[in-house]
Amino acid sequence: MAPIHFEDGFPKMQGMVKSAIRIFFSSTLMPYLIDGHNLIPKVGLRLDSVDDELDLLVRLQEFCRLRRAQVEVYFDGAPAGQATTRKAGMVTAHFVRKSSSADAAIEARLVKMKKTAKNWTVVSSDARIQRAAGAVQAGSMSAEEFAQEMVKAPSRGLTKSKSDSVLSPDEVEEWLVFFEKRGR
Repeated sequence: MAPIHFEDGFPKMQGMVKSAIRIFFSSTLMPYLIDGHNLIPKVGLRLDSVDDELDLLVRLQEFCRLRRAQVEVYFDGAPAGQATTRKAGMVTAHFVRKSSSADAAIEARLVKMKKTAKNWTVVSSDARIQRAAGAVQAGSMSAEEFAQEMVKAPSRGLTKSKSDSVLSPDEVEEWLVFFEKRGR
C-alpha cells in the first residue's frame, strides 16, 4: 500500500474548504432591511420608551446570532447633526435625520442595491414600502410577521457557547454612550 502524502492535496483541499465555507455563509445569511419604529411596538416595546431603539437593537443582534442573519434597521427622527450609521455585529443601525424618513431611506437603499435587492427581505407594515420592495423584486414581510420570526428564532437557533454573547460589555457601553449623546 502506497503512503498518503497530504502535502500534495493540501492546497486543493484548502481551496475546497474555503469554497464550502463561502457557500455555507452565503446560503444561511438572510439579509433584512427593517423599519425600526414600525417593528418596535410589534415586539412588545414602547415607542415612548427612552431606550426603545437600543432595546430593539439588542433583540435584533440576538436574532442575527441565532438565525445567521444580517440586518439593516432604519430609525427616523435623528436630531440635527446626529444622523449616523452604527454597526454592531451583523446589525447596522441607520439613524435618519428628522427632515427625511426611514421609509425614504429604505427606498433609496433598495434602488442603490439594484439587482442584489432581490436577495433581501424588507420588513415594514407600510404598504408603500412593501410596493417598493416588490418593484425591485425584494421580499417583504410585515412587522408582525417578522416579530413572530424573532420569537421562533431561539427554537431554531444554534447552541450558544460560553464565548458567544449577544453584545460584549464594550459594545453595550458604546451603544449607551451613543444614545446618551443623542439625548434620548
